[in-house]
Order: sequence, then structure tokens, then C-alpha cells
Amino acid sequence: MKKYTSTEDLYKLFIDCDQKITTDTRKLESGAIFFALKGDNFDANLFANNAIDSGCAYAVIDNEEVYSNEKTLLVKNVLEALQQLAHYHRKQLQIPIIGITGSNGKTTNKELIQAVLSKKFNAYATKGNLNNHIGVPLTLLALNKTHEIGIVEMGANHQGEINMLCEIADPDFGLITNIGKAHLEGFGGEEGVKKGKSEMYKYLKKKNGKIFINGDDSVLVELSENLNKIYYGNNSEFDIHGKLFSSGEFVEFKWNVKHKDLLSQPLVKTQMFGQYNFINLLCATCIGNYFGVNEKDINSALENYIPEMNRSQVKKTLTNTIILDAYNANPSSMNLAIENFDKQTFDNKVVVLGDMFELGEFAKEEHRKILVQLQQSAIKKVFLVGVQFFELKDEFLNYHFFKSIIDLKEFLSSCDISQSTLLIKGSRGMQLEKTVDFL
Repeated sequence: MKKYTSTEDLYKLFIDCDQKITTDTRKLESGAIFFALKGDNFDANLFANNAIDSGCAYAVIDNEEVYSNEKTLLVKNVLEALQQLAHYHRKQLQIPIIGITGSNGKTTNKELIQAVLSKKFNAYATKGNLNNHIGVPLTLLALNKTHEIGIVEMGANHQGEINMLCEIADPDFGLITNIGKAHLEGFGGEEGVKKGKSEMYKYLKKKNGKIFINGDDSVLVELSENLNKIYYGNNSEFDIHGKLFSSGEFVEFKWNVKHKDLLSQPLVKTQMFGQYNFINLLCATCIGNYFGVNEKDINSALENYIPEMNRSQVKKTLTNTIILDAYNANPSSMNLAIENFDKQTFDNKVVVLGDMFELGEFAKEEHRKILVQLQQSAIKKVFLVGVQFFELKDEFLNYHFFKSIIDLKEFLSSCDISQSTLLIKGSRGMQLEKTVDFL
């Protein structure tokens, strides 16, 4: 029987290979270590020797039958080897790690925090959506000796996952953005979501770490009992407190430290849409202040941050203004987006909504609640796309329903929508950003 490669030996090779690793057969890099992961429909062990022939220095495998020479590194389980290597690497780095989870706003908070902390530190944050059992290890393994702080986003769709990711990343600080109706199917309902997301608090309590917490969120406050907390929110008693001054096209706010007057502070004029982003901006302010970033640099970072990747982006077309929030959606984020849009004084408001995914048995009722909310709003022009919304078309006759985005695009190509402000929101799989060209 071939000898298994230990985490310590694998780590030496990882350093010798300049920390270059890959898990994707389509993105093989010369001199990298290839991890042959398995999926439901693939087994990358079968491509291990091809990876070496293509220039990879080593291939980590867990199928002894594909072992060819000393460049194929046999382990009991490739995924576990990747996770153990990431944890081992994290323990060698003497830098603070901030873990971020929550139902909504994880990526926005991550990017805002990185923008602020980068004013003082070489801060590395999760790239894209690498926030799961594979993405978190890859994020940690991308950290090197030049980095002074790490910001690790952690996503989950079932209980136990956040705890597992915390065990790998071993964060010193934690942030739960909020707890809402996301991934209800996997978590088993709202209480399951609360239990799953709060695993980060339990981990940090055990480690005696610190959390950054929205003191205005009663759910988070209740879950954070006996934890070392740094508060942000509207109350002047909090470590950082702020006030929203405008949430028209863009959010404008003021902030100050505990017990200090707000009105004398400069107005921070951001390029972010939506009242719901105020608390995200205040969170980044709080974390920046805690780590010693000066006030002017915090404000500059927030004012210059421009949303990307279809997250609360404001786009101008020839005839319309579009608020594109189509990266993802769940009942909580959809509710907030509609509520905020309804409060705006824009002329000719139009809403384009797509189905919300991963709701399981709760799907029909949660989609119905969104339509009831729309009925109670002042928004009259509504386009709904996806099979979940379409099932409700006979209950809400005053709206336009489409089974697919193809049907919606066909309608929009012949429908003259102009001089309007549109909110576009839906789950990632709906790909509603593809409608922008028709508006």
C-alpha cells in the first residue's frame, strides 16, 4: 500500500510551490499543486496525471489506482486534506481573521470592510463567492506573509456548516450581518436559520474572540449574550453610532464614536443605493475604527466604493435608471428592497422580480407574501418572472407574469418603458441582469 502524505509534508510542498494550488482542470497552472476533488458527477482523480503532464508540480489524490509516481500525493480524502492544509496554514499566520456570515449582505459587508481596512493594512478578502467548504480553504491558502489581516466570508445552507467553516478558518473576530429567511429548505425553517448562523457566535464564545454586532438587531443581541462585543447602530451608547440623512438615489450618513455628537461630523456621501445599506456602511465604519483606521480614510473608502456584480448597482440606460440588485434574493432581502424602493420619490417606478430559490416547502407562501407586500405599496407597474411567481398569476391579476426570462425579454423588446426608475431583483439562477439591454 502506498504511503499517505501528511498535512505537514503537504504544507512543505505548498510553500515550495509558492502557494500555488488549483482545483479546476480548466485552470491548471504550471508549478501548482492540483487537488483532485470529487463531486456528484465527476471525479478529478481521473485527471490527476493529466494535470501533472500539463505542468502541475503535484496532484493530491485519494484513489490509489491513479497513483503513478512521487508527484501523485495520496491522502485519505482530498477535500479533507485541502481543509486541513488551509487550517494548518492559517495557524502559521500571525494575523487577525474576521469571519463574516449572515442571511443578507455578506459580500457587500466583506467588500466595504476590505475597502476601509485597506487604507491602513494589506487586507485580503474572499474573492467572488468562494465562501463554502471549498472556497473558504482556498481563501485561507491565498493568504501570504505580506497580508496583515484576513476577511473570510462564510456561506451556509444547512446547520453545522458555519461551525465547520469556523473550525477551518479559526476567526478571531466575527460578524453576523443579520438572520433572515434564506436557504429555508436546507436549514429547515427560520429557527433552523437562526441556529445555523449563530454557530459563529458559539465558536467565538468558546475561543474568547470578539464580535462586531448591530446593536439595533434584537435577534443578534439575544444570541450574543456573554460574548465580547463591539456595537454599532443608531444608539449613541454604542461604540460607533450613526444616522441616515438620505437614502434617495444614494445613501448619505454621519457617524461618530460613543457619546460624541453626530451633527458636527462630516456627511459621508456614498455611491450605494438603498436604506438597507446604511447599516452595512456603519458596520465597515465600526470595524475600521476598531482597527485604528483614521476618520478621513474611513469616509474616503466608503465614498469611493462602487458596488459591482449586480449588487445594488445604479445603472443609467438611454431612457431609464435601473437599480440592479440581481445577484441573489431571499424573502428578507426582497422585502427590504421593495420597502426601500416604495419610499423613494422617483417618477414612474417599475419593479421586475424573479423567483427566490432554495425555499422548499415554504416557496409558495413566501412568494405570495411578496406579492401581498407589493399590493400594499404604491408601486403599480410590476413584472414577475419564474415558475414560483407564475403559479400565483390567477391571484394577482393586476401584475404581469412570465414563466421564464426568455418570455420576459420577448415582452420587453416590444414594450416601451422609458423615463422610468426600475428595481430589478431575483435569485442568481434567474439571471435578471440579462434584461438590462432591453431597458
